[in-house]
Amino acid sequence: MKRTSIISVNFNQPQVTIDFLKSVKLNTDTAAVELILVDNGSREDHHADFIKEYPELIYIRSEQNLGFAGGNNLGIKVATGDYLLLLNNDTEITENLIAELSGELDRNPAIGMVSPLLLFYDAPDVIQYAGFTKMDYLTCRNSGIGSMEINKGQYDADSRETAYCHGAAMMCRKADLTTIGLMDDLFFLYYEELDWCEKFRRAGKKIWFTGRTKVYHKESMSVGKDSAIKTYFMTRNRMLFIRRNTGMFNTLLFSLYYIGIACPKQIFLYLRKGRKDLINWVFRGIFWNLTHSKNSTKLGFKI
Repeated sequence: MKRTSIISVNFNQPQVTIDFLKSVKLNTDTAAVELILVDNGSREDHHADFIKEYPELIYIRSEQNLGFAGGNNLGIKVATGDYLLLLNNDTEITENLIAELSGELDRNPAIGMVSPLLLFYDAPDVIQYAGFTKMDYLTCRNSGIGSMEINKGQYDADSRETAYCHGAAMMCRKADLTTIGLMDDLFFLYYEELDWCEKFRRAGKKIWFTGRTKVYHKESMSVGKDSAIKTYFMTRNRMLFIRRNTGMFNTLLFSLYYIGIACPKQIFLYLRKGRKDLINWVFRGIFWNLTHSKNSTKLGFKI
């Protein structure tokens, strides 16, 4: 029997993580599942609380916050399952999730990664994700399919190729990572799963969406609060993504657009909001790309 390794990352959210563990225990066969939790530089060690809730849990503690990619990569390295299911700790799953996602991979060897329908936990009739459109590499912008639609079952029968998976819930085969590799720790936050999907695509694999199963995501429907870390990594990684996944000419055209139009627009919005403190982080995000190689190991932000 094939086995699935579920990997999740906790960062200072013990109760959210406990609810996640309860959801996994309720909706999976523990004999066929290996659950790995990476405690990613949290201030307090809640190992005992997590083990109490899920005794079979494989617990890994990192004293340093390694970001989304780094934390998941720690879990991937110790995973023994045939399938790897990466789930945010702020998700709650449904009973058929593993069967449907692994079934898609089994039926079509060309699929490299698959994500389910995502619904907002606090508004379960509202869709967060039903796939992504292709990326416009000149602006590094794309759109979410189904985003903010009322769920009336319109995607329940869908099984189709999409541009990108959603980092909150995505499954791949462990064997494929022998050639494709892990997510790049350099991204730390934002764009890492998009970059990983590009790696899968370059290896000849398809990125897939299925509406035959769903996950409830506790992320708010409203955009998260602006912060220095968010501003810096969103600015830096949007440009880094283009540098890593397009050619020199496209990167040049994007850079002209990004530095000349997109970033000044963002700075203007921060001025209107009275958030002058964030403007420096826009410049720092751009400056990192102008002074570091696309394969640098330096984050440029003290975590």
